[in-house]
Parts: sequence; C-alpha cells; structure tokens
Amino acid sequence: MSAKKKSKRKKWVVISIITIAIIAIAVTLLLRSSSTTYESVDAKIADIITYYSFSGNVETKSRQTVMSEKIMQISEINVQEGETVKEGAVLIKTATGDEIKAKINGEIVNINVEENAQVMGGTILLEIVDYNNLKINVKVDEYDISALEQGKETTVKIGAINKEIKGKISSMSKEGQVMNGVTFFTATIDLEKDEMLKIGMSAEVKLIKNEATDVITLPMTYIQFDNENKPYVLKKDENDTIVEAEISTGINDGTIVEIKSGVISGEKIFYKEEVTSGGMGFRENNDNMSGVDGGDN
Repeated sequence: MSAKKKSKRKKWVVISIITIAIIAIAVTLLLRSSSTTYESVDAKIADIITYYSFSGNVETKSRQTVMSEKIMQISEINVQEGETVKEGAVLIKTATGDEIKAKINGEIVNINVEENAQVMGGTILLEIVDYNNLKINVKVDEYDISALEQGKETTVKIGAINKEIKGKISSMSKEGQVMNGVTFFTATIDLEKDEMLKIGMSAEVKLIKNEATDVITLPMTYIQFDNENKPYVLKKDENDTIVEAEISTGINDGTIVEIKSGVISGEKIFYKEEVTSGGMGFRENNDNMSGVDGGDN
C-alpha cells in the first residue's frame, strides 16, 4: 500500500473517532441535562368537606337610640354610661314629669345631655346597646341562597381573636339587591355568646357545601388532563411500566380530590418530574386543574 493511501486511511480513522466522540459527548450531555424521574404517592381513604364562605362584620341585634320627641327640659338622668339596664327602666325624667324609658335590655352608651339642660325635639339623648346578643349580616349570591336555611348551624371564624364560634341562620331577606348585574340577598346569622366578641370585628361564615366520607383520595397535583380535558393518572401496569390510566373524580377541597373510579386504595400513583443538569426538579404547570372542581369528570 502506498504512503499516500495509508495517510488518507489514517485521516478517515481519525475523523471517525472524533465524530463518534462528539456524538457520545452530545448524548451524554443531553441525558444529563434532561432526564425523567417520577414522584409517587399512595391513594388514601379520607374525608373531604367543602364549604360556602361568606364575609361580614359583627353587629348587635338590638340598639336603641333615645331621642327627644319635642322641646323638653331634662330634670333627672337616672343612668350612667356603662350601666346595664332592663327593658322598661326609667332613663330620664323631664321638668314636666314625663319619663323616658328603655325599650330593650342593654348597656348605656354615649349620654349626650346633662341634667337641667333644655333640648330641642329630635335631639339624641343617649344610646342603649345589647352586647350579649350579636349577629352577622352577609350577602349571599342568588345561586347559593338554597343552601342557607333558617335554623341551619354555621361556623364563624373571627380573625381578630383567632377563634371559631357557632352561629345559626335566623333569617333571610325576601328581596334581593342587584350589584354589578348580580343579585344578592342578606342572611342574618345569630352568634353564640362569647366575651371576646366585639362589635365591628370582621368575620367569615362557613357552611358545609359538599361532604364525602371514607373515599379514595389523591393530591390535586397528581391529577392530569388530556387534550379533551379528561382526567387521568400515571400508574404501573402488569408489566411494571408506567402508563396513563383514565379516572373519574368527585369533589375537592383545593388540596385533595375524591377519586370515584380508576384507582384503588393504597395504589401507588406517579407524577412525572423533569430533572435538569443542576439537579433542580419542577412540576409541569397544569392549567386544567380547575377541571376537578365539583362533580364527576
């Protein structure tokens, strides 16, 4: 073989070796930069409860603003601010012998007159507030009104004191108010007595919406959706291969989902995770997650 042919052959061998090396490096980098791993979770039996939620402020059920009905001279004030009075108690006497009485049980607040003072008709003399019987008025969308029945118990969260107390629906308005094209009705919730409650405190009223007990559940993040918005999960088949499995779902509380079919209790469910070369994992964003809210899918 001539020296020229040997040189040419050697050149092609070197080129081939370099090409193979480049391909090997590229494949290695590709595998390192993006490899598929799976997280897993076991389907569990649990209870799921969803709630209606309404907001409002603590108010008194009874307040009396005591006003003068005509020109009068105050001769005697029989109460002091902070004093508790009963319905029928004489609050003020006038120079002509008239008596102004309490119409409710409550505490005297804001005495605005003094003895021997002459006042005009319509003057606010004092107020009586019942701090023992409190309530919350909440606005209810017309489509939720069927869930609020008179006498039904509710849970009331008072954020300022970090406390939950019981409430009971005492009434519902018969006429709605239209706000921004939506009709709202007013529901009144009576509150159980609690010394820490103050008028004006913000409150959240919770009422059970849906409840599922002893059902198969999965975290919402493990539910995925196909192009037709049908839910499915990833699990192993009889060949130990991870495959897509169609499911049907029920209610969810924003964290876990009721699985009505397609998964059994204790079954291991997988979630595909992309792992980058830096070792950081991330979950794929699932814009269809709202699809599991509510009824069957």
